[in-house]
Amino acid sequence: MAATLRLEVATPEHLLLKEQVTQAEVPGLQGALGVLPEHSPLLSELGCGTLTYVLENGQKKRMAICGGYVEVGPDFIRVLANRAEAADDIDVKRAGEALQRANERLLHPTPELDVARALNAMHRAQSRLDSAARR
Repeated sequence: MAATLRLEVATPEHLLLKEQVTQAEVPGLQGALGVLPEHSPLLSELGCGTLTYVLENGQKKRMAICGGYVEVGPDFIRVLANRAEAADDIDVKRAGEALQRANERLLHPTPELDVARALNAMHRAQSRLDSAARR
């Protein structure tokens, strides 16, 4: 049995991460997906949330992920995210302001409000704050 998996995280702009990990928890659209080495093949849509992974040295890392797809094989996890940001890189103040703006739009809707877009903005900001808070 392989002791590690190759975790790759990419967005349309660039490759963010390529690491050997011992395990990962990926925010799937219907809930969290736990992945260990020798996992059965899987393809799933991503939701907004925190991607958590453990490096070979035991260090736990986090990343905010929103939208896209994940492909899992026995020795790899490939995350193709619409948006992704390492927890250490998240500007907490900016994410908090984005969450506040999204909440204000939803609490005080105008006729031209795109509710789906406002909800997506709220979920993105909340996942960024959650990821940053756990670092």
